[in-house]
Amino acid sequence: MKKLIALAMSALLLLGLSACQYAAAPEEDAAGTDSTDTSAQSTSEEEAGAAGDTADTADPADAAESDAQSAPETEGGVLIVYFSATGNTETAANYIAEATGGDLFALEPAEPYTDEDLNYNDENSRVVYEHEHPEEQAVELVADTVDNWDSYDTVFLGYPIWWQEAAWPVNGFIEANDFTGKTVIPFCTSGSSALGDSAALLEEMAGTGTWLEGQRFSSSVSQDEVQTWLDSLDF
Repeated sequence: MKKLIALAMSALLLLGLSACQYAAAPEEDAAGTDSTDTSAQSTSEEEAGAAGDTADTADPADAAESDAQSAPETEGGVLIVYFSATGNTETAANYIAEATGGDLFALEPAEPYTDEDLNYNDENSRVVYEHEHPEEQAVELVADTVDNWDSYDTVFLGYPIWWQEAAWPVNGFIEANDFTGKTVIPFCTSGSSALGDSAALLEEMAGTGTWLEGQRFSSSVSQDEVQTWLDSLDF
């Protein structure tokens, strides 16, 4: 009898253990599913967090560079000042203005030079007389100052070459203006003469400003020649 009771109790105990194991299995499955979902959520949140960190902690220098690329440059204005006796220097000046977007300012003698005045083969012509009498080279100009002069950082200065020098009507403009803080870029036109000391003499006369090496163009100056020169100056 005792044996039967013991067997019955053993059977009940085994049934109870099986029931516990059966009930535990869904919890493990659920836990496994939750663990997978949690991992996916964690990965997603980390990616979102990384993207947020990239946006929030971006290098200020990179952001400034991006803004600089999209913002227009704020450099000072460009001015092309020139005296042209026969139109050659004016042609070069117009090419420069077209390429740079700069403003033009023509130097006009109060007493304009005629063709006869410019005939250097005539010993009685005006330019020959002025060349031989330097005191007469102080040529009065219609205007020797420019409106909004302070707004220009770069000044192209053009002139023809007379006796290896800059045509003297330019002198009045140099003497009348302060070139402090400006970059001055001389250019000249001539049939055969080189730039020579013309730019250096003007720089000495001005006494202020940063003067770059000048450029000489032939009387038949072309737009391509001017553009090539401007490209070398990063214009």
